[in-house]
Amino acid sequence: MPNKDIDDLVRFLKDKQISTITKKYHSYLTFHGLKAANVFILKEGIIKTSVILQDGREFNISYINQPDVISLLHDEALQYDKQPFNVRIESETATFYQVNRVEFWQYVNANSELQNYVKQYYRHRLSETFARIQRLTMNGKMGALANFLHDIAEKFGRDLPDGAGVLIDFNVTNEDIAGFCGIANQTSVSRMMRKLKLEDIIDFGMSNDGKRRIIITNMKKLDDYIAY
Repeated sequence: MPNKDIDDLVRFLKDKQISTITKKYHSYLTFHGLKAANVFILKEGIIKTSVILQDGREFNISYINQPDVISLLHDEALQYDKQPFNVRIESETATFYQVNRVEFWQYVNANSELQNYVKQYYRHRLSETFARIQRLTMNGKMGALANFLHDIAEKFGRDLPDGAGVLIDFNVTNEDIAGFCGIANQTSVSRMMRKLKLEDIIDFGMSNDGKRRIIITNMKKLDDYIAY
């Protein structure tokens, strides 16, 4: 989502003194398929969105670490709407603006800047969906893993001194990686990560708080695994 558009929305919500709620680490904001009367907008924190597949497995969609609308904006006449995702908190806390759905649409219809935001929102979500489908269909498991590591390096990476690589300063488990990449289990992820380490593409290190982190030591070789 273009920064200006989301900045306009956040500024509008502040001006209207819209109420916020705060959730703690690994609690859930919403569950896929349950009805809710509110639109939620991430104010600060990190969340993970996912859905539950028919076989009961969780399929992860994305990490979000900047202000963004979390609920899809369906028919404005609906007082309640089904939530599109499970939304789990991945930072110590996360804070959300909470706006009644009907009230939000009233704001949109009366404000040209918000109308532009909604248009951009749908375009952005459509583009994201096509890109995600393309990545999953064009890449095998290793390609999907490489693509995932590249994506989270862009969101959470910081360059190490002397060109030593990019440290992904975020706690991501093999279970979550499996859920993002359509891989059956954590064991398969561990095996693939070992392969990337043996090829000197990734390594493991420590963050400033002493927690184990992934380091991408050769981004070019990692990208060679990705089909575009």
